[in-house]
Amino acid sequence: MRAAAELNREQRPVTALKGVGAALAERLAALGVQQVQDLLFLLPSRYEDRTSVVPLGALTAGTRAVVEGEVQLTEVTFRRRRQLLSRISDGSGFLTLRFFYFSGAQQQGLTRGTRIRCFGEVRRGPLGLEMVHPEYRRLFGDVEAPDETLTPVYPITEGITQARLRVLIDQALIELRNAGVRDWLPPEVLAPLALPSLSEALSYVHRPPRDAELEVLADGMHPAQRRLAFEELLTHHLTLKLLRQQVQHDPAWPLADPDQLAKRFIAGLPFPMTSAQRRVLAEIDADLTRDRPMVRLVQGDVGCGKTVVAAAAAARAIGSGRQAALMAPTELLAEQHYRNLESWFRPLGITTVLVTGSQPARTRRSALEIVASGEGRLIVGTHALFQEGIEFHDLALTIVDEQHRFGVQQRLQLKEKGLKQAKHPHQLIMTATPIPRTLAMTAYADLDVSIIDELPPGRTPVKTVAAPDTRRDEVVARIHAACAQGRQAYWVCPLIEESEELDYQAAEETAAALAEALPDVRVGLVHGRMPPKKKEEAMLAFKAGRIQLLVATTVIEVGVDVPNATLMVIENAERMGLAQLHQLRGRVGRGSHESSCVLLYRAPLGQLSRARLNAIRDSNDGFVIAQRDLELRGPGELLGTRQTGLAHMRVADLARDSDLLPQVHQAAELMLARHRDRIAPLAARWIGADERYGRVG
Repeated sequence: MRAAAELNREQRPVTALKGVGAALAERLAALGVQQVQDLLFLLPSRYEDRTSVVPLGALTAGTRAVVEGEVQLTEVTFRRRRQLLSRISDGSGFLTLRFFYFSGAQQQGLTRGTRIRCFGEVRRGPLGLEMVHPEYRRLFGDVEAPDETLTPVYPITEGITQARLRVLIDQALIELRNAGVRDWLPPEVLAPLALPSLSEALSYVHRPPRDAELEVLADGMHPAQRRLAFEELLTHHLTLKLLRQQVQHDPAWPLADPDQLAKRFIAGLPFPMTSAQRRVLAEIDADLTRDRPMVRLVQGDVGCGKTVVAAAAAARAIGSGRQAALMAPTELLAEQHYRNLESWFRPLGITTVLVTGSQPARTRRSALEIVASGEGRLIVGTHALFQEGIEFHDLALTIVDEQHRFGVQQRLQLKEKGLKQAKHPHQLIMTATPIPRTLAMTAYADLDVSIIDELPPGRTPVKTVAAPDTRRDEVVARIHAACAQGRQAYWVCPLIEESEELDYQAAEETAAALAEALPDVRVGLVHGRMPPKKKEEAMLAFKAGRIQLLVATTVIEVGVDVPNATLMVIENAERMGLAQLHQLRGRVGRGSHESSCVLLYRAPLGQLSRARLNAIRDSNDGFVIAQRDLELRGPGELLGTRQTGLAHMRVADLARDSDLLPQVHQAAELMLARHRDRIAPLAARWIGADERYGRVG
């Protein structure tokens, strides 16, 4: 009874908080916040020290600081685009504030003589030091004291500012202090950990004291963060283990391949398979002959030949008289897979079908009819494969490419599409993010794991160099030379997590600047806010050679092969994790020409950033890089949400927190044996009540 009452208290809707109406609640839902407790578990991505005011005369470019000053001049200018400039002074120096998005009221509020307090990143501009879109507020009367605690920076969505979110979380923290929050971990799990209580941990991570060590917090190594990381890792591990237990009891069609189609497929390939490919295929074949569904992950480096292995598995399913389906994350990638697979299977008399969301109605209708009738034996598509309107005839194998772009939920939906006569399809999942075996049992607790650890002969390694952004002109000249030789290049702009607006602005401004610097080079642009059709048009134009230089955000991390692209420039590379850098670098070096990757960074580099850039520069082996990332234990991208396919990870990092994994595994066994009733509320807290993948309810 008490547990039910506590659950009800924790599950109060966020609209119970002051100032939260239906519109704001809808925006908060985009962040996974539907209940008051969800605000407590919306954890900061980083912290800023706003506890002291820096004189304007002491500012240096590249730092983030709190400043105060009096407005000297405010004006609207039209240099390349409309913008608002405001000049402030405190007697020790001057600073320009630059706004690309502003209102008339904002302009009027920055009149001469107004005192303001700002926070933002200081950078060099045409008029000296400046801040672009700083947070600011006007000051009235007595001097206001700076913040008493470090300022958390949260992941946000459109329509919700950091300031608004902090006010709401403050309300939730007051309720936490008044009523507490239920700790679902039993004492026998918590006792050996010597970590703070859940309430203490939450209070600390949201409002660290001003004397807290920023470096420790930035590395995610404070005991409060570790307490939350442990609970989060345990929750994900439990839900995946429960999923695996369920899948192991599901029936499936054994795929015997009496026609030997898989052998004929392999014999018809224009190249020999590597020994690693053959080993992994043997593991898959053993699974497919059983009457329980295979759920296997194939991981391997970029270019290791995962698609060929998947195609051979598909051939076995088709040779057994059933269908196979391959799902890719983008239409471009789906079309690329379709072209390759169709050319391989046509000589064998197998019909391959493409299904995407943007197909003309008549084409799509015809494709769906072919799939439903069973004539189409191999179906290639995007997420359209599990949407309404598509019916498979006898789907026995689902293949998911680039696992980190989908997640568990989506591949389950595809699996359910193939459920016929109470038989479940086998699942083959592929990822190009190599993961050290020591971590795979946690990241993929619901999967068997196979590794292709050998590259086909003849691939030329990509030469990688790191250079400070002061050498930007040299890099631009290098792009000009490459394009003059008939080659193509990528320029990747950084992502700034808490400011989508600035991401796209950075990409647009970079593209404009490069087009100006390279007037004889055809420059294109791709970023996440573009409509999907526009993105695909740009990528197709790049593939066709109509665009020579493609400026992009990290949306190109998973993309089509462009063998003619031989140069990759990654700006602000020090901000990215090793796996992401490696994935981006893998966009070049796909043809026979020598390829290079330039990592532009902003000096000075921290120790961890320098170690990361050295690691990516010194090796092209994804498994070596993955191991190095594990050793560095930085908060990088090696095993972030996208790469594992786990639901959103708020505080835990598998690489950084790997030393907790033995205790996580022990605690999971104890919870499954003695406290199964506590798993559902943990899953609701960390994963979300609407996530079905753990099926713990």
